[in-house]
Amino acid sequence: MLTDHQDWSHGPLDLPTDPAAWYQLAAAGGWQAVVADTCHPLAHDIVAARTKGQRGLTAAWCALPCAVPVLCAPTSGTGVAALQTAVKAITAEGLPLQRMVVVLTATGEGRTPPVVKAAATMLESQVSAVLQMPFDPHIRVHGLADADRLARQTVATGSALVAAVLASAKRTWGDPIPPAPVPAVLSRTAVDSRSARPAHHEGVLT
Repeated sequence: MLTDHQDWSHGPLDLPTDPAAWYQLAAAGGWQAVVADTCHPLAHDIVAARTKGQRGLTAAWCALPCAVPVLCAPTSGTGVAALQTAVKAITAEGLPLQRMVVVLTATGEGRTPPVVKAAATMLESQVSAVLQMPFDPHIRVHGLADADRLARQTVATGSALVAAVLASAKRTWGDPIPPAPVPAVLSRTAVDSRSARPAHHEGVLT
């Protein structure tokens, strides 16, 4: 996971949205795993992409080798309703729902609402795994600044999430998981050719 170590209240960095850029960065750097935290509206992205006849951001993430999407939703009626809408959109688009992991995150103390329990039970047969992340007031206040002060349940669920993602990847691509192909290094000719292009044709190398 690449992090900027900013304060919890700071906004997100202006980073490339193309999933291929992140995959190439991971492969070139020799990382064993990369966690990309996105917040794009998944169902809207799928529907908008189909309407425009384009491949959306969600489909691009799902198309990456050894990629396991993790869908997160709050443990509330509104949260699971949005999640169920996203699942319907994923199914209609033919994206790999069975490879995905769902995490239902508690936003406060108290018991899990019956509607959330019912949704979790229904989803278990459709996705790779369903986990429930307990409420941790330390994260709400401090983020992950002091990871050693996280509640024991939080750490245990985090470990279970990592195991679930790894299990999904192994079921899909085999055990051991094949290494990512390292992107080819640009030749001197290719670099010089790019440098010679007009400014309005230049792009970001990924």
